[in-house]
Parts: sequence; structure tokens; C-alpha cells
Amino acid sequence: MPKIGAHMSIAGGVSRALDRGEELGLETIQVFTKNANQWAGRPITDVERKRFLRRREETGIDPVVAHDSYLINLASPDTEMFERSLAAFEDELFRCQRLEIPWLVMHPGAHLKSGEARAVAQIGQAVKLALLEVDAETRVLLETTAGQGTQVGYRFEQLRDIMAEIGLPGRVGVCLDTCHIFAAGYDIRTEEVYERTMDTFDRVIGLDNLYVVHVNDSKRELGSRVDRHEHIGRGQIGEEAFSFFLNDERLSDLPFILETPKTAPDTQVPMDTVNVELLRKMMR
Repeated sequence: MPKIGAHMSIAGGVSRALDRGEELGLETIQVFTKNANQWAGRPITDVERKRFLRRREETGIDPVVAHDSYLINLASPDTEMFERSLAAFEDELFRCQRLEIPWLVMHPGAHLKSGEARAVAQIGQAVKLALLEVDAETRVLLETTAGQGTQVGYRFEQLRDIMAEIGLPGRVGVCLDTCHIFAAGYDIRTEEVYERTMDTFDRVIGLDNLYVVHVNDSKRELGSRVDRHEHIGRGQIGEEAFSFFLNDERLSDLPFILETPKTAPDTQVPMDTVNVELLRKMMR
């Protein structure tokens, strides 16, 4: 059965995310290893590292997945921004290595009107440089994007080409975001179109390269190219589509991680609890 989890806050220290996940009964979580809106993060102390590893063992939450900073743009045509992004991305890998986190999810980047083909090649080269620089077991997961603005990664072919450019199959994979692929134009709302989309993913990228699923409904319509997450069943995707993912035997060993809003105006109940319970009820 898939493991169900959510992105958890690291306020108070990265190990606190495990405490919060345990309180909600989660089986897996995603974290930032530092403030996602800052370039630099405070070093992970020996005390914090030991507490993180101990709490992971005690809670049984596994895997813990990391997500890199929103500031990083490995597709940037600006040399200074690119170099700053590359250094920050390498630091993300070092931090994952220190915490023994197996997967680092990354947004591929935005080309800023410099061209998608150039961006795809540059992202691949940059990730390869970082992986060769950081001798860690952490695998980089390229996240499918909505294609908002000048983002790349909204077509499966782009992720395939980035992976080919990296050329290190043992160190790279993919994270599929349900909101993002829907906003990018891949329909998943009926069983027929779900199968068509996943068959396309398998043909282009390969399901053996899929390691994490982000489960998010979408505030905006199919093909909108707008990245706005919504609670499960309350958006344009609808509830039924998520049952296709959860009951797909090909995905049964994967972590399914929510990145939905933490609150809703119509309830005082934490929405992670509501969304997790709903997903678990869908599993047959």
C-alpha cells in the first residue's frame, strides 16, 4: 500500500517535522532542510542531526523526502544567478547527506525567455556538476511543473532530456505532482485518460524512474499552466482521480505526499488530517 504523508514545517529544528508528522499519524513526510526563501541556512549541528536520525527511527516515518529552496534557478541565463543557484543546490545535497535523506526534489528551473532547449541543457549540466561534486547517496528528483511563466519541466519529454543530459541514472529520478501535470495539460480525471497519461509517462520517462508522488488538487483548470494547489476533491481535478493513483499497482511502493493548504475557511480541523483520511479511504 502507498505511504501517505504531507509536507511538514521545520520550525524549531528539522527534527520537529518528524514530531509533527507523528502527531498526525503520517507514514512519510517532506521537509525543507532550511528556510526555503533564503539562500543560506544555519549549519545542521551534531545535536540536531542525532535528534533527527533518532526521531526518524522512533517514529517509523520513512522515507523523509527533502525539497530544495524556491530561490534556486539552475536554468537562469544570468551568470551570477546561475552560480549562486548551483552553490545553493550543492549545499542542499550536502544537507541531505548529513541527514541521510534519500531523495531531494527540485523544480528544474525557469528559462526567463532565454529558450527552453538552452535551459534543459543547462539544468542537466548543472545537476551533473552538483552530483559529481557532492559524494552522497541522495538521489535528485526532477519535479513535473505546471509550466507557469517560463518554467521548464511541464512536458515529460523535457524531464527525459534533462535526465539524459545528466547522464547519471543511478542518481536522478522524477517526482510527479498531480496538480502540476493537470495544469500542464495532462488529464487524469477519468480512468481512461489517467491510463493514457501514465502510459505516456512510462513510455517517455519510465515508471521505474518515478520515486515520489505529490498529491494536490488544482485550483485552476486543465492546461491553465497555473500552479495553485487545492485540497483533495475541492479543485478542478476532483476526488476520483486520486483513487486511480492510489490503487495503481505500479505505484504501490511510492510515498504520496500532500502539499495542500494547512487550513480551510469552513473547518477548524487541520486540513492535513482531513486530506490524509480522505486519501486513505480511497485505497482498496
